[in-house]
Amino acid sequence: MDVRTYNREAWDRLVEERSRWTVPVTSDDVQRAKRGDWQIVLTPTKPVPRTWFPKLPNTDTLCLASAGGQQGPILAAAGAKVTVLDASPRQLEQDRTVADRDGLELETVEGDMADLSMFAEATFALIIHPCSNCFVPDVRPVWRECYRVLRPGGILLAGFMNPVRYIFDDERMENGSLEVRHSIPYSDLVDLDEADRQSAIFDKNRPLEFGHALEDQIGGQLDAGFVITGFYEDRCHDVEADPVSKYLPTLIATKAVKAQPAISRREE
Repeated sequence: MDVRTYNREAWDRLVEERSRWTVPVTSDDVQRAKRGDWQIVLTPTKPVPRTWFPKLPNTDTLCLASAGGQQGPILAAAGAKVTVLDASPRQLEQDRTVADRDGLELETVEGDMADLSMFAEATFALIIHPCSNCFVPDVRPVWRECYRVLRPGGILLAGFMNPVRYIFDDERMENGSLEVRHSIPYSDLVDLDEADRQSAIFDKNRPLEFGHALEDQIGGQLDAGFVITGFYEDRCHDVEADPVSKYLPTLIATKAVKAQPAISRREE
């Protein structure tokens, strides 16, 4: 199955359904951001600490797999030079709608988060990557591409799922029963039988998901060359929909920095 094509179409449908992650920010949110009063999230509920950001004015920023009219417009209103890349054309339309409505400058690009070949090395100083790599089968190429397109000293702010979320039977969990069924790494294409896949995903037009091991989420960033300098955990905003969040954080956010190249003694 072509995962990218299927998930692109699934996210386009979610825009029609006004899923939480497809609803753009308001004009009031944008106006506050222009005045310096802003926040964004990488995970459902906790705002990213302002200390994690560089100074935003004129900062070349990539919102990676981050369309929907949420993070990109706020950062653009705060002064950043924003490019939003996403697989879903309808999600990208949400960012353009906000930009047109509120007089913002931002660029939108349809593409694959694991293939940033349209960008040269060292293009960006900041990458914003909210919880979206659960929609790709292999997360390590995402981290390698982030490292490549960031400048030395550039910052990657990423949110992702705690893989423990994927060990439980999804339908039983929705009914409040936590029954361990799957191992990690997890794949909707591999770990669900045909009947479950049809009822849980295809019948509901839900995007395909993949639960990546922390060795690939955190270790993958380190292996790509990043230095992790910030970390926090979060829970689902609706613990009734995600009962695991009653017991432990199910989401993680990290701040990672592309190290500056070493300075030789001659350069010193």
